[in-house]
Amino acid sequence: MKIFLAQQNYHIGNFEANTGKILAAMEKARQGGADLAVFSELSICGYPPGDFLEFDHFIAACRSAVDQICALTGDLGVILGAPAVNPSPKGKRLFNAAWLLHQGKVQQVVHKTLLPTYDVFDENRYFEPADHWDIVEFRGVKIALTICEDIWNLGDNPLYRICPMDQLMDQHPDLMINISASPFDYLQKDTRREIIRRNVLKYGLPMVYCNAVGAQTEIIYDGASLVLDRHGEIQEELPCFEEAYAGIDIHFTRDGRVFSQEHAAGTTADRSFRAAASGIPEWFDPERNIPGIHDALILGIRDYFNKMGFSQAVIGSSGGIDSAVTLALAVEALGKKQVHALLMPSPFTSQHAIIDAQALSANLGNPYEIIRIDSINQAFLLALETHFQGIPTGLAEENLQARIRGALLMAVANKFGYILLNTSNKSELSTGYGTLYGDMAGGLSVLGDIYKTQVYALARYLNRGGGLIPGRILDKAPSAELRAEQKDTDTLPEYDQLDKVLFEYIEKRQGPREIIHSGFDAALVSRILNLVNASEYKRNQFCPVIRVSVKAFGVGRRMPIVGKYLS
Repeated sequence: MKIFLAQQNYHIGNFEANTGKILAAMEKARQGGADLAVFSELSICGYPPGDFLEFDHFIAACRSAVDQICALTGDLGVILGAPAVNPSPKGKRLFNAAWLLHQGKVQQVVHKTLLPTYDVFDENRYFEPADHWDIVEFRGVKIALTICEDIWNLGDNPLYRICPMDQLMDQHPDLMINISASPFDYLQKDTRREIIRRNVLKYGLPMVYCNAVGAQTEIIYDGASLVLDRHGEIQEELPCFEEAYAGIDIHFTRDGRVFSQEHAAGTTADRSFRAAASGIPEWFDPERNIPGIHDALILGIRDYFNKMGFSQAVIGSSGGIDSAVTLALAVEALGKKQVHALLMPSPFTSQHAIIDAQALSANLGNPYEIIRIDSINQAFLLALETHFQGIPTGLAEENLQARIRGALLMAVANKFGYILLNTSNKSELSTGYGTLYGDMAGGLSVLGDIYKTQVYALARYLNRGGGLIPGRILDKAPSAELRAEQKDTDTLPEYDQLDKVLFEYIEKRQGPREIIHSGFDAALVSRILNLVNASEYKRNQFCPVIRVSVKAFGVGRRMPIVGKYLS
């Protein structure tokens, strides 16, 4: 049997575009002589569709798209993902389903069993789990067809009581196919490969694994679809962060299942496999998988703009490391003419910051403008003079500058139809080191899931081919420059210590006792955790954050605003 693997980037609710992509891939499959084309989880509507699933019209549009594709299958078998209506009056009204289409008919519909409801996943909100398990038979081949999370329980996952593959093995399948929408984080790829390999070795069957690619607001799907033989050897691996296709022959013989080396799209198979360590690393390493983080952020920016119908961005350029990295990433993602930098110096802005910001834009080739905020700031202070009389100058006056800059950036964005890209990093967001309606303004956060020390590592990676980011931006002490001689360390611990504690608390979900026991100073831990929990109200008003870690701010981390725990 020749199987055609289609790793595609879908747009949630864009049925015309998604259907068009699937039909175009089906034509490629036919031209390559494929018997069966495989697409990813919820490929018809895009993943995750969220509360769109509560609309009857949305479900009807999904079924209409399935029927349109089904009518054009002919001799080509097609496996794709779409919601299926639960015919029973009991349970949730929908199943997350894999559909087998062939000869103009829906041949079989398989329901997802394991419904993840953690981090960015919320499938129990919408879907009913499968309550029976049947193999799919196609052209004499018995296929164990599963959906994403279904292969993540090998009998050792305390979240679930059922292992779908255990149920299917009683029917003696020849092949496993899994359609997936498995998000990227900088640890996920190796963990995912290990899970797939463990399934193959446990059941002694080859596996075809088709994963989605593309960005859906904050969630990034990296693709990296795989085909493994029954010995756990990788026979095909599609690239990360891009659409790709591959055709592979599976020959069923008396002495086992043998994969040929014929590839439809010319992709190179990585046949080496290093078993991944499961779980989160024991320590924080800011250099870990920076190339993958870079590629994920580029895809996140590009897809957000393309799918939202925008083409141009504006960024507040301060001469600091965060705005420099954000600007460089945006130029790479969107093109230098599409990214506009706005420099907004105040009396506290150093001359070298202005020079560095100008040098950065000169290196990147993007347009920039300078608007001094001195007179605007003075006008605000004059208007507030009576109200502030007798109270020493402090944080309120400092934050006025940030809010003026935020207002100017949003005015430019509104006037010209740009998206304001936020430049705050995860260390700042964690500790509340930012100004609401000021430097926390924006339509999309590029660095909000990247700790400060990772920002520096990313800057060095961006400079690998030459000095795009001026050296002084990397070398100088970070400062918001809202008062004379200000440094970030006036308010925050040193970033190399701060980020390690934050990683323990946010990514590893360790409490204060565990963090202190692992070697951190008790006073430092108490101070940092207090800052994190007291700042939840700020993060609750923040823009979407491109997710690259195992625990990002946003939909995957839900904390109460009004709470006393550790604050």
